[in-house]
Amino acid sequence: MSGVVVHLPRGNGGAEDGEPCGGAVTLRLGPGEVARFGRGSATTPVELRLADAAISRLAGEIRATDDHWQLTNHSTSHSYLVENPEGAGEYLRVPPRRVGAPVPFEFSRVVLPTRGDLTVSFQVFAPDHVYLDPDTMGVPWGSRTVTAYSLDESATYFLVLVALCEPRLRDQSRVAVPTTPQIVERLRGHVTGGTLTARAISSHIDYLAEEKLRIGVLDDREPGKGERRNGKREEIVGLALRFGLVREEHLALLPSLAAGGGRERQRSR
Repeated sequence: MSGVVVHLPRGNGGAEDGEPCGGAVTLRLGPGEVARFGRGSATTPVELRLADAAISRLAGEIRATDDHWQLTNHSTSHSYLVENPEGAGEYLRVPPRRVGAPVPFEFSRVVLPTRGDLTVSFQVFAPDHVYLDPDTMGVPWGSRTVTAYSLDESATYFLVLVALCEPRLRDQSRVAVPTTPQIVERLRGHVTGGTLTARAISSHIDYLAEEKLRIGVLDDREPGKGERRNGKREEIVGLALRFGLVREEHLALLPSLAAGGGRERQRSR
């Protein structure tokens, strides 16, 4: 992946007259491209509009590079937080007037201070973190290769991928790929994945398909949204299992199935 994906979830862009405003927005930035965020105005256009009196008309900007992204804070008084939702509480504070702060997280949540009760935040998916093939470590640099699919097995998106593949790994048959509600239920009780919402699960699935596994939009399928999403899940699982990206040992990442019938419930879903 080159560049970044910026996603403003519905309801996270602040409130006007006490009501959440604006729908979901997703932006794709190639290397060198910039997205500005803030309250905006007729003379100060922004790509991400955030409605709160404490947020400047031009609050900041995101700049994509080849291998990471940078955050500029145009505020003269407020710091912004860049959280790592998949880490152990790691965050980066970007102080007022800071220009081009590099962000090291692969998946980030940018949080802005507000006067209202609603959180104003958006998500940024960074360029792929590339890992060297462990089989080639220690050989001369000119002979090194990188993995075709750069997956972090400690990341939440990989946990979602394992949950998608679990029924076929356990049964070795063409059973249905789990739905989003089934994945939410399957990860309930997991230390880091147990708080995932259906919306978060869907975002991770889109990230896997579009950025990590580079599966194109299935326009040749039935035109219904549900059919396209199911087709995307099938493609994800098929590719992950064919190339051994998810294997039986990865099932240990999931919460244990309930004794005496857990497998039957899993098979019946």
